[in-house]
Amino acid sequence: MSYTRRSKDELAARVAQDIPEGATVNLGIGQPTLVANHIPASREVLLHSENGILGMGPAPAKGLEDYDLINAGKQPVTLLPGGAFFHHADSFAMMRGGHLDICVLGAFQVSATGDLANWHTGEPGAIPAVGGAMDLAIGAKQTWVMMDLLTKQGQSKLVQTCSYPLTGIGCVKRVYTDLATLACTPQGLVVIDMVDGLGLEELSALIGLPLKAG
Repeated sequence: MSYTRRSKDELAARVAQDIPEGATVNLGIGQPTLVANHIPASREVLLHSENGILGMGPAPAKGLEDYDLINAGKQPVTLLPGGAFFHHADSFAMMRGGHLDICVLGAFQVSATGDLANWHTGEPGAIPAVGGAMDLAIGAKQTWVMMDLLTKQGQSKLVQTCSYPLTGIGCVKRVYTDLATLACTPQGLVVIDMVDGLGLEELSALIGLPLKAG
């Protein structure tokens, strides 16, 4: 059967769908920032950025950007009524103090049991970029990953054991990809949903690991 991958915006909308009312959520650099554009205006969610913002809204309209108001990825953002910006140290106190319900991060690799590798590939000349990922991965009550399932070379980013330097051990609860949403458990990967036209056996072959239906 044929299937179509989720676009980056469709993937962001899929992540936003699972964020509950009243949650405080950090959106990491890269693809996760798109999630802000897909949270319904009727749902109260406090979006956090590690450079010191709480209460971010969607991206500003073209021509209305304020480059004095940016997220951790240096992208211009908006601030919802009641939102605030503050010192970097206060932001990390929120992250380390267990005050975030969810963080959504990108990744180079995630293991079947939830180990996360997202700061360095170990390749010669690669620039390590740990940022606040370790603080977020361990400090948030739930860590979700948002990424393409396969590398440009067609290798799965979901693996039995991470070969890249680890950010956190057993911290990832869910992985949202362009082909499927999966839960990481002590017993391995459980499929929550897949794109239309993709079957469990085909997905398992792409990942190279056994999968359980949720």
